[in-house]
Formats: sequence, C-alpha cells, structure tokens
Amino acid sequence: MPAQQPLTQTIRGKVIDRDSRAGLPGANVVLVGSKPPLGTATDNDGNFILKNVPVGRQSLKVSYTGYQTVILPGIIVRTGKQPVLTIELKEDVKSVGEVEIVGYQRKDKPINPMALVSARSFTVNETNKYAGSYGDPARMVANYAGVVSTRDNRNDIIIRGNSPMGLQYLLNGVEITNPNHFSALGTTGGPVTILNVNLLANSDFLTGAVPASYGNALAGVFDLKMRTGNPDVREYWGELSFNGLEFGLEGPFSKKSSATYIAAYRYSLTGLLENMGVRLKESANFQDLSFNLAFPTKKAGTFKLFGMGGISKIKILDSNKPEEKWTFPTHGENIINSSSLGVSGLSHLYFFNKTTRILTHLSVVASQVETEVDTFSIQNQTPFIFAGEKSGEVKYNLSSKVMKKFSAADNFDFGISADLYDVNYNDSAYKHRENSYRHYTGSRANYYLLQAFTQWKHNYSNRFSSVIGLRYLYLTLNGTWSLDPRLAVSWNITPTQSLNFGAGLQSQMQPRMMYFVQTPLENSGYYLTNKNMGLSKSGQVMLGYNALFLEYFRIKVDAYYQYLFDIPVSESIPQYSIINQGTEYYVERQDSLVNKGTGTNYGLEFTLEKFFSRNYFFLFTASLYQSKYKGYDGIMRNTAFNGNFVLNGVGGYELPLGKTKQRSLIFGLRVTWAGGRPYVPYDQEETVKQGEVVYDRKNAYQPRFPDYLRSSLRIGLRRNEKKFNMEFYFDLQYRANYTYIYYYRIDVLTGDIYKEYRLGFYPMAVVRVQF
Repeated sequence: MPAQQPLTQTIRGKVIDRDSRAGLPGANVVLVGSKPPLGTATDNDGNFILKNVPVGRQSLKVSYTGYQTVILPGIIVRTGKQPVLTIELKEDVKSVGEVEIVGYQRKDKPINPMALVSARSFTVNETNKYAGSYGDPARMVANYAGVVSTRDNRNDIIIRGNSPMGLQYLLNGVEITNPNHFSALGTTGGPVTILNVNLLANSDFLTGAVPASYGNALAGVFDLKMRTGNPDVREYWGELSFNGLEFGLEGPFSKKSSATYIAAYRYSLTGLLENMGVRLKESANFQDLSFNLAFPTKKAGTFKLFGMGGISKIKILDSNKPEEKWTFPTHGENIINSSSLGVSGLSHLYFFNKTTRILTHLSVVASQVETEVDTFSIQNQTPFIFAGEKSGEVKYNLSSKVMKKFSAADNFDFGISADLYDVNYNDSAYKHRENSYRHYTGSRANYYLLQAFTQWKHNYSNRFSSVIGLRYLYLTLNGTWSLDPRLAVSWNITPTQSLNFGAGLQSQMQPRMMYFVQTPLENSGYYLTNKNMGLSKSGQVMLGYNALFLEYFRIKVDAYYQYLFDIPVSESIPQYSIINQGTEYYVERQDSLVNKGTGTNYGLEFTLEKFFSRNYFFLFTASLYQSKYKGYDGIMRNTAFNGNFVLNGVGGYELPLGKTKQRSLIFGLRVTWAGGRPYVPYDQEETVKQGEVVYDRKNAYQPRFPDYLRSSLRIGLRRNEKKFNMEFYFDLQYRANYTYIYYYRIDVLTGDIYKEYRLGFYPMAVVRVQF
C-alpha cells in the first residue's frame, strides 16, 4: 500500500519596510528547518509565494540587505486556507561597533511603529485560541495586564481603572463608538460583538500614553485592521458559535485583476432556533454583515471599500410569564430594545515614492437605539409606558494623513480629520412624584469635531528611539479645544531587554447625548445646561520594562500614573461624576454638569508570557491598582471601577494525533480572580416614599460587590483533510462568585433589593470549517 502523501499548503505574503510600508523587492523568505531547503524571493512589489509547505506549525526566516533579519515562528499552516502574511522589516540604523541583528519577530510588538509604550499587537488566532473569549477582541484583551471585564454578559472593559467610555474603537482608521449588538448610546460595550474576527488582520491594542495619531480617547484604543481577500484562489468558510451561524468567502474578482474581496454574514443562534419553532424565555435576535473590497492600481494607488453593519432586537416580557416569575413580586416589566449600526468607508493609499505616502478616508457611521419599558401590577395588568427612547447618530468623516520616511533614523507624520455629527436624541421616563413624564433629551443638532496631529520619530541607533507629537481638538458645539503634547522613549538595553517611558496629555469629548440633557424650567420648557461642557483630560506617565528569554518567553512590568481633570460633576449631587458611568445598559442623564471634577489612577502591572511553541502557550498577568475621584464636594472616593487587583491566567496545549499528525486535540484553561467593584447603594426608605429609585449618595462607592472568580475549560479537535480543515471546540465556563452581577435592582413599591448572581456552569461550542 503506497504511503500517504503529506498534506501541503501555499504561504503568500508581502515583505514591507516597517516605517514607510513600501514593499521590499528581492527579500529572501526561507522555511526554517526544511530538508531540502525551501525558499523564495519577493517580486518588485515585495510579494512572495512559497509553495509545498507542509501542514502544521512552521517558521519563516526573512532577510533583506540593510534590514534586520527576523524569524516568524509558529505560523499555522492548514489545508483549505492559505496563510497570507504581512512581514515588516526594520531598516538598520548603523553606528560604530554595531553588528547585524537577527531575532525572532516579537508577536506582541505593535504594528504602529510610533507606539513605543503600553501597546501590543494581537492576531486572529489569539482571539480564537483563548478559552472563554467567544471570538471577541474585547473579551480576549481582558486577559492582558491592566484590563478587566465589567461583567460577563457584556464586553465592556476597564483599562487601568478608567471608565469603558474612555475606550476608542478604530476600524481601518474609522472611529466607531460602539461596535456591538444590543448597545446603548454613550457606552462602548454590549453582549455580542459585531466585529468579525475572521475578517481582521493583525491589529493593535493600546492602554495609555498613546501616540499623537490617536485622539478623543482617555483610556485606550483598539486599532483594528481588516485583511484583504486572497489574491489568487477563492476560499470559503462556515462557523456555528456563540456569535451565530456564519458564512464567509474571499478571493480575487477575476484572474486578470488584482482586485480582491472578503465578506461574511452572521445570523443569531437564538433567531435560528425561534425560526425552527423553539420557544425561548428571552427573544434575542441579531444579524450582521462585514466586507472589505480592495482595488490596487498600477499608478493611482490602492482603493478600499469596506463596511460593517448589524441589527439586533431583544424582548424580555414578564407579561408572557406567570406572576411568580415576574421581575418583582409586586409588578412586572416588558422591555423591548433594538439597536442598529452601519459603517461604510472608502480609503485611498497613494505612494508618491517609496518613502512618502498619503492615506485618505471618507466614511459614514450611523447608529440608532430604540427602547420601550412597560410596567404593570397584579392589580392592573394593563401595560403602562414607563420609559422610552428613540435616538440616533450619524457621523460623516473626512481625514487624511501624510507619512514621510526621511531616512532609517527619521520618520514624520501629519494628519487632519473632520467629523460632522448629525444627532437626534429623544428619551423620557415617568416621574411618580410629578405625575408626568420627564423628557431627558429632545434635540436635533449638527456640529463638528476637528482634529489635527503631527509626530516625529527619531532612531538614534538600533537600540534607542523617541517619538514626540502634538494633537489638537476643537469642538464647534461650544468652542472648547485642547492641545495635547505626547512623548515616548524606548531603549533596548540589550537585544532582549528594553526600557520604555511615555508621557502626555489626552482629551476626550463627553458622551454626545450628554450635551443635550435638558433641565426643566419652572414655568415650562427646558434648558440645555450641559451644552457648554468642556473636554475631559488625562495627564499620563508610564514606565515599562520588557525582557525576552529562552526564545519564546517574555516578562513585562509596567508602572503608571494618571491624573484626570476637567471631569463633569454636579453641584446638586456632589458625589456624582461622569467618570463612573459606562458599565450599564443606560448612561444616567444627569443635567447641570460642570468641569470641576478630578480623578487619579495608578498601578503596577506584571506579565509572564510564553508564545506558542512545543505545542503549548500561556499568559499570566497580575495588576494592582487604585482608582479614585473627587466630585463637586472635593471628597476623595473610590470610582466604580476600583477593584484594586486582577489576576489572570490563560493557556493551551495541542496534542498531535496519528502518524501524519493531521489531527490535534486542543486543551485550554482560563482563570480570573478580580476584586469586587464599589457601587452606590439604594436608599430603600426614600425609594418607597417617593415611588421611584433613590440612591444613598452619602455612602457612594463605599460598599463592594464580592470578589469575582471565573474559570473556563476548553476541549477541542482540529483536523486537516486534503481540501478542507475543520475545528471544533467546547468551552465550559464556571462562575464561582459573580461579582459583576446580571442585575442589581430595587422594588420601588416594597424597597426590597434583588441581586441575580447567575452562578454555575455555562457551555459554549464552536464548529468551524474552511475550504
């Protein structure tokens, strides 16, 4: 019987200059350890094709005259899907006594060459391989130092004690406030992400002291990139998971053209079950579509048309339940919420020459939220409209930036951006004391956010670099502005050790609907008392140490201090600060805010990481931090996010099976232990007396929820066949103490408080096929 032929695949990619992003012709690409040797060279544009690569984990060595040679370890090569790589080489900055540097490509090194501190890149494989991440970038980065999830049923994340509202999402350079299903205005999270990781390329995550190219964010930045489709062959995939049933495709438009496409559509699993006649306690349906079309030209540059859209709707109806299963013993609620998001962008990248390029974006981002809350009692079961919202935002953006590489030592960027907002806010709630509805917002308006930045990077040698930058923001709504300086320094003490320092000022506009919160006048009508709020600001300083050892291991230690100022607070509720908002399904519509609040965040972070090799990986992080604020009364208090500590551990092992090792068992484990978050307790007596929720503000953020302990176990199987590959894994999550509770509610009729801690085991399965 003839021996089975080993399965092989083709690796494609492009080798580029890390700073100028120009292709490097004639670069050598060699498969490490191949016998006989297997390699190729890049063409005039820097592209390469390496055929007959054995399926499995492989490494590439890439070299080019005048550039630092790198080795890319652990590349996953599978049947049914060609790896398409972008390989960045750094030009040598020669100085007396220096020798050629040959090293492994740092998997954590950010893609943005201007990001020297508090930044790392991540891959699609990382998003999928971490147990309990659900293919969601936000849930995945919750394993990193300084990051913690706010609750399990949402993907909001707290970065270094900051509100999740301080996080910014960028997709191909376009800002998206909230890329999640079932979202709320002013928040950045939700239960299910609209982002499809199967369309993402390697991307960056930044947690502070960001370069000047980023603005309008206080906490951190997700700089996400969509990958282009395979330029040579058409490929398809299907997936069934927590994020729904998905189908995707990619490839060239034709064999004669270099234009490519990639697209994917998802439909919620609960929606499929309901369409098959299965009755569920809660009806939650969503669907989304993502695409990226690339059109390279010979002389006019590269055009890309990309987009993402999602719609979702959930119904939680007590009216369909028996009385004993209502939300409260005395009365029930019907909640209907729907949200939608649409993103469409056109980008153009043009190289004037190999060292100068311009990138221009034209985009539209539209979102809408509709909510209705009805209440009814045992005595009167006719639903009464208690609260409702119908709000929408449309943002038109035009931005452009020029990037120039003067030499191996000097790089310069300059950019401008204009956002035109067309907003329409309407929400109200019934106030029992007034026996009427309070209209929190009811405005339509247009205004601009104008921004500009410049930054310069100088490499003094191969070991020492600095970046200085300046960013300007101007909000036409009320004439507020800010000029934010930035500085970062990196010193490679040895080829495997480095020190990093960063400092700067970051500014952010308030959640947009907060500018239009209305204050009732004594006679009639409303007044916009928040319209003149200024930008919130954060001065940040951080110091970091990195060390690589034993080839695949890394230790990282970061210390940081942040001083937040010009934070909106309230004179009438002196304990209030907008700094504590952003973790719920609704941002409190507080009026009459003034920029007189402050806050401080400081902490120490530790990371021990082993990149994938010898069939296993692990990541252990520990964070100790303090997060405090001062309201209008000037008293220092805990913020809502001051959990004090977070410990994370995640890892995995792949066990090859069979003689050809084309099957692998997958094992994964994740454990998280985090300190309990402070909260504002209810004033039970006043709540019953007034017939509406009243908080005990005098004890704001003194009590804490219990500590949070969660673990996730993964068991799976990966198999390669000649024409396709298949992957299945099963995640079993256990919540031992659900700190970030599902809900914390008070019955306004009895004053009884209800906390739901949804403990126990929660399974999730994923099936993925690529062909």
